[in-house]
Amino acid sequence: PGVGTFTPFYFLVEPLDVLSVRGASVIMNCSAHCETPPKIEWKKDGTFLNLVSDDRRQLLPDGSLLINSVVHSKHNKPDEGYYQCVATVDSLGTIVSRTAKLTVAGLPRFTSQPEPTSVYRGGSAVLGCEVAAELAPMLRWEHERQVLAPEPRLLKLPSGALVLSNASDTDAGLYRCAIDSAGTKYSDEAELRVLPDPEEPQSLALLKAPSSLSRLPGQSAVFPCVATGFPTPSVRWTRNEEELPTDGSSRFQLLAGGVLEIRDVAETDAGTFTCIIESGNDTLEAQAELIVQVPPTFLKRPANIYAHESMDIVFECEVTGKPTPTVKWVKNGDVVIPSDYFKIVKEHNLQVLGLVKSDEGFYQCIAENDVGNAQAGAQLIILDLAPATAGPLPSAPRDVVATLVSTRFIRLTWRPPASDPQGDNLTYSIFYTKEGINRERVENTSRAGETQVMIQNLMPETVYVFRVVAQNRHGPGESSAPLKVATQPEVQLPGPAPNIRAFSASPTSVTVSWETPLSGNGDIQNYKLYYMEKGQHTEQDVDVAGLSHTVTGLKKFTEYSFRVVAYNKHGPGVSTHDVVVRTLSDVPSAPPQNLTLEVRNSKSILLQWQPPPAGTQSGQITGYKIRYRKVSRKSDVTESVGGTQLSQLIEGLERGTEYSFRVAAMTINGTGPATDWVSAETFESDLDETRVPEVPSSLHVRPLVTSIVVSWTPPENQDVVVRGYAIGYGIGSPHAQTIKVDYKQRYYTIENLDPSSHYVITLKAFNNVGEGIPLYESAVTRPHSDTSEVDLFVINAPYTPVPDPSPMMPPVGVQASILSHDTIRITWADNSLPKNQKITDARFYTVRWKTNIPANTKYKTANATTLSYLVTGLKPNTLYEFSVMVTKGRRSSTWSMTAHGTTFELVPTSPPKDVTVVSKEGKPRTIIVNWQPPSEANGKITGYIIYYSTDVNAEIHDWVIEPVVGNRLTHQIQELTLDTPYFFKIQARNSKGMGPMSEAVQFRTPKGNLARSPSSGSAGKGSRPMDLGPDYKPPLGGSNSPHGSPTSPLDSNMLLVIIVSVGVITIVIVVIVAVFCTRRTTSHQKKKRAACKSVNGSHKYKGNSKDVKPPDLWIHHERLELKPIDKSPDPNPIMTDTPIPRNSQDITPVDNSMDSNIHQRRNSYRGHESEDSMSTLAGRRGMRPKMMMPFDSQPPQPVISAHPIHSLDPPHHHFHSGSLASPTRSFLHHQLSPWPLGSAMSHSDRADSTESVRNTPSTDTMPAASAAAGAELSEPEGPFVPPEEEPQGPPTAHVRPSHPLKSFAVPAVPAGGPFDPALPSTPLLTQQAPGHPVHAVKTASIGTLGRSRPPMPVVVPSAPEVQETTRMLEDSESSYEPDELTKEMAHLEGLMKDLNAITTA
Repeated sequence: PGVGTFTPFYFLVEPLDVLSVRGASVIMNCSAHCETPPKIEWKKDGTFLNLVSDDRRQLLPDGSLLINSVVHSKHNKPDEGYYQCVATVDSLGTIVSRTAKLTVAGLPRFTSQPEPTSVYRGGSAVLGCEVAAELAPMLRWEHERQVLAPEPRLLKLPSGALVLSNASDTDAGLYRCAIDSAGTKYSDEAELRVLPDPEEPQSLALLKAPSSLSRLPGQSAVFPCVATGFPTPSVRWTRNEEELPTDGSSRFQLLAGGVLEIRDVAETDAGTFTCIIESGNDTLEAQAELIVQVPPTFLKRPANIYAHESMDIVFECEVTGKPTPTVKWVKNGDVVIPSDYFKIVKEHNLQVLGLVKSDEGFYQCIAENDVGNAQAGAQLIILDLAPATAGPLPSAPRDVVATLVSTRFIRLTWRPPASDPQGDNLTYSIFYTKEGINRERVENTSRAGETQVMIQNLMPETVYVFRVVAQNRHGPGESSAPLKVATQPEVQLPGPAPNIRAFSASPTSVTVSWETPLSGNGDIQNYKLYYMEKGQHTEQDVDVAGLSHTVTGLKKFTEYSFRVVAYNKHGPGVSTHDVVVRTLSDVPSAPPQNLTLEVRNSKSILLQWQPPPAGTQSGQITGYKIRYRKVSRKSDVTESVGGTQLSQLIEGLERGTEYSFRVAAMTINGTGPATDWVSAETFESDLDETRVPEVPSSLHVRPLVTSIVVSWTPPENQDVVVRGYAIGYGIGSPHAQTIKVDYKQRYYTIENLDPSSHYVITLKAFNNVGEGIPLYESAVTRPHSDTSEVDLFVINAPYTPVPDPSPMMPPVGVQASILSHDTIRITWADNSLPKNQKITDARFYTVRWKTNIPANTKYKTANATTLSYLVTGLKPNTLYEFSVMVTKGRRSSTWSMTAHGTTFELVPTSPPKDVTVVSKEGKPRTIIVNWQPPSEANGKITGYIIYYSTDVNAEIHDWVIEPVVGNRLTHQIQELTLDTPYFFKIQARNSKGMGPMSEAVQFRTPKGNLARSPSSGSAGKGSRPMDLGPDYKPPLGGSNSPHGSPTSPLDSNMLLVIIVSVGVITIVIVVIVAVFCTRRTTSHQKKKRAACKSVNGSHKYKGNSKDVKPPDLWIHHERLELKPIDKSPDPNPIMTDTPIPRNSQDITPVDNSMDSNIHQRRNSYRGHESEDSMSTLAGRRGMRPKMMMPFDSQPPQPVISAHPIHSLDPPHHHFHSGSLASPTRSFLHHQLSPWPLGSAMSHSDRADSTESVRNTPSTDTMPAASAAAGAELSEPEGPFVPPEEEPQGPPTAHVRPSHPLKSFAVPAVPAGGPFDPALPSTPLLTQQAPGHPVHAVKTASIGTLGRSRPPMPVVVPSAPEVQETTRMLEDSESSYEPDELTKEMAHLEGLMKDLNAITTA
């Protein structure tokens, strides 16, 4: 056969198992098919038979084996055994058949003989005659030496015994059995006597009990169950305790004497069979098992495979059977012995590694179990490499080196061949082998041009030889010279601890035990036991000296996984596998939630509740225990309900009586705590439901653009039951749509309507009898353009029932108690209840809640019938506001005062984002990692962990770890290997634990002498400019322009000259002004300076090492008054919690320009406060603290946090000016800026400064404010308090936002983009002197030229907790023309004069 085509070669007939007798002839059938007739041989018990000189055994022409005159004696059994047919085609290979068993029946002998017996007339008898199983088919019975004629009353069991039922006098006589095998052999004779019916009942006795059987599908099974007794016993059968249908069933038949026969056994018949014998009042039972065994069958057969030398292949083989089959593989008739290159993988598959030509041939999968065997085969053809097509082949790859050598893997890198130095279109094959072994394996690179590969699954401490071959479209080229590399030894670390076991000793503890590891030199120093709650991602660990440990403080009835790592002097060893165990259950630790009562009528009350919170159930809830009593009595009634039921109707109560109820949850361990008693009073008289409700007493409609708000009041006659209301509506007719609502509801918003359309609306009350008389109303929806009042109303509409003329008093004392990261309990009092706060009527409360971020979130509501409610499903670390209203019949209250609560923190649920890696200029072995905090921080980030490795697939505990404090968003990693790809991941941590990891980011270190390549992590087109850390210096000449192409040297130099000159001129002017100011300082200012030291700019001006003092910009509060807080009419009242900062470093400018809708922005910043908080601000002269606002010329910060920012820790109250890598700084490094931002401010600097001014202060200033200015600024935003209030804890100024220009922020930037430089900004504060010219200060800090930026909220001192996306700056290339610069300078000079005027004033 030509190479490259598979040749059909298979068995047409395979030998089957045979039962024979001595002296008989036997044929074992076998025939194989192939184009070339195969040679057939036979094996017996694994050894080839020599049939040439054998006179008894011969090979028939079709390949079958004939055995003449089978030989079999006690000591000589040459023919019994296992036979296998072997077919061979010379140039092709060999295949083997299944093995067939030849059994020879032994000499006829009886293992038990018949014995004399007696039977009552009509009863059953058993005559024993047991022989070997293979002789049983040859056994027959004789009565009075005549062959017994077959009849239904007589039955020969498979064992040989005779069962006779319904005996009559003719059955008496002598019986014997005979075996017809090589002559006939007879047993002894035994007499059967038939007795007349006895006078009294005889007790039951079992003559033949069933015994357990094992059968194959398709065979039949017989279970005897013969008993004697009087009256004649009856027999019935069950399987697995279910009655068996023996009447009329084709497969289950009840034969003579109660014997059960199962025909055509199926796998589903397996089980326990019980016969039940009954006679009078007597009963007997006997049991036996039926085991159904299944020979092996193939679910997946091996498939033919083509392959090249050095490749790895897998033959698949999937088998099933009972018992589970074992599998062995045969190649060309010989058993495959597993080795390094022939491996059994995934239970039964055969993997061949590093193919060589001699591996060609036929491979067979042979499956075998106790009841049979089967084989299936496939052919392997090894192809010669295709001859190269015409064209040049690549030369050998150059510089093959092992860049990473571990115990079990090696990373190789190389350079493309000299013939193709770019190598973009080349693929590579890496051939490798153990030294001294002639089998080469091959690994191919995954994509064209790739010049590295990771070779996995090597053996430790072994020498391997590697060579690399490049391949182009013409074919493979030259091989590189062989490279020898030895893997590292693995013995120094401990292996996994064997026999790890875990069991729960109590509901809160688990004991874990293990044994000493077998491998690893050096003594074990200690063990680390890691454990983790199932479904969580953070492992905890504990150091253990011994071989067991009990972990306590676990959650009840919760699954945990445990693993153990042994440590010796070299470090941690291999981890054990995880063992999972669930802690024991216990009684619930919390009561059921939200118990509500609904009075149904005068005799029944419906209870409804929610299960206890998930973490407190401590087991499977098996049910609930309800206790109730009359309020006037002390004794109570208990009623239990099943596990999943969450409501119960308590009936049979007395009318007009107040009852108290409480509910407790139960587990198998007992009953947990009960809820508080909740009371309700049954109705005095049952409402009438014999007729429909009357017409509702009123109906109001309020049209909006695409919706109509409908509100109503119930029918006047309250004696008829109302189950709900039906609202019909449609254009011109009310019958187009119908909506049904609850009887408690008094309002509804019909949504999705057409604008400017005439709708007719109908309202009917209904009960179980039917619908009442309708009430009609019509309304025209507003046109699209009309938006008056819409926003206001939509927010309030779904929750504000139309109040009656006499509204109820709203609940008071609303309090929010935080229970967990997603649960808050709301409690309140109701002044319209008696002093004991007992609810005796059918009132209910509505609780509503929302978070303030984002501003337009909708309220959620829930109803409660008690004075508390558990709100669940909240977001972690988020401020919520809650309010409550009460409804009783037709009357409702307004909403109560709001209560606020911030949920607890939770571990971060998203990874840090925007992870980027850049090389450090001038230090090619140092890289800088930058990132942004996670979107879902769920709390204050306290730290980050950077993981890095050269192998992206390594186990995470094999990566190198670098911890970083939480307020850093950049980190340097040093001493990396040059020209090596590394992978980086980052994980954030808060006080609750570790969050998930970011996706791996790849970065290749530079080659050393080269400058940083533009591609590696630099801010090219579309990527965000990096946050490069405090000491990062971009290259002067080749820094990238915003579009990724290096700027020409001419441009750069020109730019440098302009920037340097602007910087120098600015500094000179500022210095001159500062000196001028200092001279003219009055004594008043000197005193003030003593109290508040001069301000040092913590950011050095770029390119100059001197600190330049910007002028003090004080805003005088002496003339400002603080208005009392009043309620905002705005639908979303905005309250800004602003405690006084400890010093002005903590002051956070409020930004109203972040959002075009100023009214919807919430600003809530917090700082710690203590008694000395007024130190430099107010402590000296009893004056009101002055407030200094540095307004930064930085871009909008992407930080208005989606979660409130918690109070900052006092020890951290300082700017890390250089090192605090806030996201805003990312933008400051404009691509054209060749100098670093600044350096960190030292602690000594900070001691003298009350404020760190970032870059240039930018705000519109004024002389000291006059009374007029005080009026203008009557409602300032910002943290200040009159000096009388010396607060304990954080004081809060609740201030309502007024017109945006009245706040202390720079005016809002229109959404359209930056200011037009020609227009002066509106001044923040009114100027005092009418004639004084208005100046807008416009700063252009170098690096952000050409863009006046709105102020930025600076969150101090930690990095922002959660980001919102910010508008990216569209115009990334803009710089001043020379004439613009001249204008700018003139502008700056004017500014300085102004500043001077302020200072002197």
